[in-house]
Amino acid sequence: MNSSPNGKLIVQFLLTVVFFGMGIWFLRHEKAELSDVKTALVTAHWFWVVAGLLVTIAYLILQGLLYVTCFHAIGTRVRLIDTINLFLKRNFISVFLPAGGVSSLAFFTGRIESKGISKNQIHYASSIYAFIGIVSVIVVAIPAFVIAFMEGKTGSAEITELLVLIGITILIGVLLVSLYKKGRIYSLLIRRFPAVEATIEDILQLNISSGRLLLTLVVSIFIEFAGIAHVFIAMKALNADPSMMAAVMAYIISVVFLIISPFLRGLGAVEVSMSIILVRFGFSNVTALSVTLLYRFFEFWLPLFAGIISFVSKINKLLMRTIPALAILLLGLINIISAITPAIHWRIETLKEYIMLDAIHASNFFVLIAGFFLLVTAAFMMKGLRSAWWMALLLSIVSLVGHITKAIDYEEASVAFIIIILLLFTRKEYYVKNNPRLRNLGLQTALISAAVIFIYGTVGFYLLHQKHFNGDLSIADSIRYTFANYFLIGSNELVPMDKFGHDFILSINAGGLLSIAFLVYCLVLPYVYKENASEEDIAKAKVLLGKHGKSALDYFKILPDKLIFFPEGIEAFIAYRVTGNYAVVLENPVAANENDAIKCAKQFDRYCYENGLKSIYYRVPVESLGIFSGCGKKNMFIGQEAVVNLDKFSLEGTSRKSIRNAINKIRDKGYRVQIHQPPVKDGILQKIKSVSDEWLELTERKEIIFSQGSFEWKELKGQTIITVENSEEKVIAFLNVIPDYAPNEGTYDLLRKTADAPNGIMDFILIELINYLKSNGIHYLNLGFAPLSGLNEGQTIKDKSIRFAYEKIRALAQYKGLREYKDKFEPVWQNRYLVYDNDYDLIQVPVVLSRVIQK
Repeated sequence: MNSSPNGKLIVQFLLTVVFFGMGIWFLRHEKAELSDVKTALVTAHWFWVVAGLLVTIAYLILQGLLYVTCFHAIGTRVRLIDTINLFLKRNFISVFLPAGGVSSLAFFTGRIESKGISKNQIHYASSIYAFIGIVSVIVVAIPAFVIAFMEGKTGSAEITELLVLIGITILIGVLLVSLYKKGRIYSLLIRRFPAVEATIEDILQLNISSGRLLLTLVVSIFIEFAGIAHVFIAMKALNADPSMMAAVMAYIISVVFLIISPFLRGLGAVEVSMSIILVRFGFSNVTALSVTLLYRFFEFWLPLFAGIISFVSKINKLLMRTIPALAILLLGLINIISAITPAIHWRIETLKEYIMLDAIHASNFFVLIAGFFLLVTAAFMMKGLRSAWWMALLLSIVSLVGHITKAIDYEEASVAFIIIILLLFTRKEYYVKNNPRLRNLGLQTALISAAVIFIYGTVGFYLLHQKHFNGDLSIADSIRYTFANYFLIGSNELVPMDKFGHDFILSINAGGLLSIAFLVYCLVLPYVYKENASEEDIAKAKVLLGKHGKSALDYFKILPDKLIFFPEGIEAFIAYRVTGNYAVVLENPVAANENDAIKCAKQFDRYCYENGLKSIYYRVPVESLGIFSGCGKKNMFIGQEAVVNLDKFSLEGTSRKSIRNAINKIRDKGYRVQIHQPPVKDGILQKIKSVSDEWLELTERKEIIFSQGSFEWKELKGQTIITVENSEEKVIAFLNVIPDYAPNEGTYDLLRKTADAPNGIMDFILIELINYLKSNGIHYLNLGFAPLSGLNEGQTIKDKSIRFAYEKIRALAQYKGLREYKDKFEPVWQNRYLVYDNDYDLIQVPVVLSRVIQK
């Protein structure tokens, strides 16, 4: 299994931890002023608050209008009400998706499709929407940065942001020019992802009016103005001295952090960055934070709430996951705000009669910790992880108890109680397993690291207090301060006297943050699948192949690169590989009959469902499509397989003249064929290994797997090898005969030659293979798969795209040549299909397939 998806998830998680770390640091730094912030927000001028609400309404209308103009730019029309609804839903789900602003653009196309607009057109318009959104930020940002620089109101951080935006502008410009002119970037892109060439060609052929595109940009710029207006109105509402330049700069910087944020739409990072910018423009810490929070209410929380309303008309699985995710996100924020703001005095005094003061402080700590954990957990709830649900439930219970025992905060406790009920009600929506190995590793690492840090901190505080900290510290004090700093709480009573003391506390903070973050990551990471099947699985699958195998691809199903699924109560199995969220199955289930195959496929779909995977079946024969029709799956033609009838094949006739001539010339040069039966001698294997290596270098290819084999010494030793040698016994070409489970059929896998092999050597060795198979009573030869070939003119966009790719894309010319070469043997062409769940999966297929064939 390719590890890059997990690596990407790790990077996104670490970035999220960094952003939350920024938020934690900021809250601790501003802790003394948060009470004033709360007062400022409560006393905000309601006239301007209402004005902000009206701007939010205009903002939502403009977002819908931007979609309308994007669709209009590609020659289609949509209703404004539909596009507003589309924005609200995508904006809502983007909070819970990795790279949410981009990822969400693939969702909620159904309502627009029902108006007669194709999914491809929706994706094209959405791409324009995303691109124009970035361009409009740049258009507004550059003059603002220039003016601020001339007025001396920018520092190194702002200049860095400007350089980033300029870099983005240049990068986008170069990319677009290269795509339009089919330059180097275009070539690199189609070389890495050949399937996108058809899509790019379709986009370039669209009649996009420059005037309509300009209108789209104008609408997007107005959206930026609405955001700036929100910042300015927040200043007015809080009786701050408003500054348009400060509003512009704060908004632009916050949008940059919003764009690069991997999770939760910049939560934490936006608040910190905007507050810092406002402070640099002369606002006090209290005013800067108050303005930021009110701005986020207008720009983030109100649209998010409107997104919830947009879902109410249709309860679906997505809603059943997103509502709890949003709820625990809100509970996390409530916990943090409640823990860091002063408690009501009479409640604390009443509580002291029943609970010790240290226990009250501990409850406050745990509420704060639970708040931060809830924020992280919210991002993983959308994945349907069972472990994330358990963590959310546990943290909600901790919050419920903590709010009561820290200050009798029954209001916050009531929210926690409602969320517990909500989690219990939606428990069945969280079924995806996590990785037990990593879970145990995370627990062990967290416990060990916590023990080490507590010993380190306790001993350090006790031994160093006289020189580096104020006051005398007992063992109990040292343990308490270590505990507080491990969980990033800190203490106003402990004051470092020098840099060493400050760094010592910082080291405990860093150790605690890293160990806790690693624990949370291990607990919520989806199940990581083993890369290969066990020897026991392969042995069991071989037995089933002997009984029920019926395909030329069956041999590849038991190679070590596959995972094997065995259903319960059925003699059957499925061979597959996992990459990202997809389980790619090679061809059909191996089963005794179609009924067993259907049952196997349904059990495998259930298995995928429980593990958060989507199944894709690759190279399914046309006669097997009925297996999947009952599962509600779709299919797409992807090419044909060539099968030669050896009883009818002959070298006679004018159509075979080129083959006869090639064979005669090769024989006249003294080349001869050798057939090596298993076990093949090591000397022969060494010779063909040299041929294989030379062929890979000559063709600039790498070994690929999944639906074909690679050069594996152990496998080849047990197979029949046909070689072509010169008079000096140098092997110049070879092929290996592999097991073919189709009745009366034979096939081969590797067919490779040296650079100095004469023309026609492939024809020569294939004819020898045909003779060998005939001598062993085999009636058919499977020549293998020719991708994309054999498609007649289709009516659907996907059929036309495949046809276009096959006929026009240079990178796929090898497939056309492959079809023409195999046609020389006059085979019968058999259709093969890709079976999948929904059309969105087709966007992922090229990348998914490229990953599963990598060795």
